[in-house]
Amino acid sequence: MKTNDLKELSALEKATLPTAAMPGRMGSLGRSMKPPPRRILGQFGGENAGGQAYHVMSRTAGGEKLFGEVEKEAFRRLMWRMAKFSGVELLTYALMNNHFHILVKVPERAKFLKRFEGEGGEAKLLEHLSQLYSKAFIAGVKAELARVRDAGRGEEAEAILETFRKRFCDLSCFVKELKERFSRWYNKHHDRRGTLWMDRFKSVLVEDGEALRTMALYIDLNPVRAGLVEDSKNYRWTGYGEASGGSKRARRGLCRVMGAPMDSWEKKWGAGTPAEAYRCWLFGEGLEVAVEKEIGSEGTTRVVRSELKVSGILKSALPLKKKGFSKERVEAVLKSGGKLSRADLLLCRVRWFSDGVAIGSRGFVERVFNGCRSSFGAKRKDGARKVREDSAGSLHALRELRVNPVS
Repeated sequence: MKTNDLKELSALEKATLPTAAMPGRMGSLGRSMKPPPRRILGQFGGENAGGQAYHVMSRTAGGEKLFGEVEKEAFRRLMWRMAKFSGVELLTYALMNNHFHILVKVPERAKFLKRFEGEGGEAKLLEHLSQLYSKAFIAGVKAELARVRDAGRGEEAEAILETFRKRFCDLSCFVKELKERFSRWYNKHHDRRGTLWMDRFKSVLVEDGEALRTMALYIDLNPVRAGLVEDSKNYRWTGYGEASGGSKRARRGLCRVMGAPMDSWEKKWGAGTPAEAYRCWLFGEGLEVAVEKEIGSEGTTRVVRSELKVSGILKSALPLKKKGFSKERVEAVLKSGGKLSRADLLLCRVRWFSDGVAIGSRGFVERVFNGCRSSFGAKRKDGARKVREDSAGSLHALRELRVNPVS
């Protein structure tokens, strides 16, 4: 069954996802779009800089589990609509009961806007608005443009068009509008009022290649780590689950993560297909991890991985286990018994993935650090810090977190 075939959620089709202000209020629309708050990455190129990938995460107010099947499906559909309108590329995602993860790539705005230049550019822009807005709203935009131009106020007409252009290829606008629109739908659907989200979203700049693949696997393993399913393909609200259900757009995102040709999900690539390769990577990184509580000499307790050895600390007989794939199942999928170098990293909630500023190779992180050098103290000589949980030692992050990463 394909992803969109959900007859059991037919009630969702009757729900109205809000789109915008009423037609004829173009002036108020422009004023309502406040510029995003200044962030540390603004000095490096910012969230509007092209060709950069980000891991975005946001949680409900109080961490309350508010999202069931209908809510997740509503969010998923709105997320894809907003991505298409905004011009950002969704690589993968995970929608959980009280939070979401999105891995997104933001293209260069100048290149994206070229499609709306020259003869017929305005008509193409207005047609593009149909990705998100109703026919009545677009008709209102056209009427407002005609009215101000007839009055000889051409600059005002250009300002109206600019209110839409400035929202393209902008990570902050994409996530802000996604959360706001979903909040309006959720409150209307549940007859409630008030805020839905805990705070502004978190974003981590992710380098292409190994870091991007690692982050994608981490996101797609969320439902397995939470114990919701035994196999990520059976959880429809992840990029991998949607790709397994036949979605072309989800498959394209994962092909981009892997560096495989577009639309090659089930075609020959290397020793197999991108679908087979990603599944092997997913199982290889999803090995169950045993952790233990250790009691220090002063009676203090902390949770550490079982293979860590700390002198002077006695291990207690209180084994715990991080949910994931069993070793036997991993071996059955991999067959060849591939090296499982990052099982610990991805099966624990590593703070670098959501609370860091940037993640990637040492050189990549240093470039980000130098680009926003003024945001750090004068005593700090470099930016890259090794991700201690990465046994391979190739991942580095910006902003060291003095927090036990295992939770």
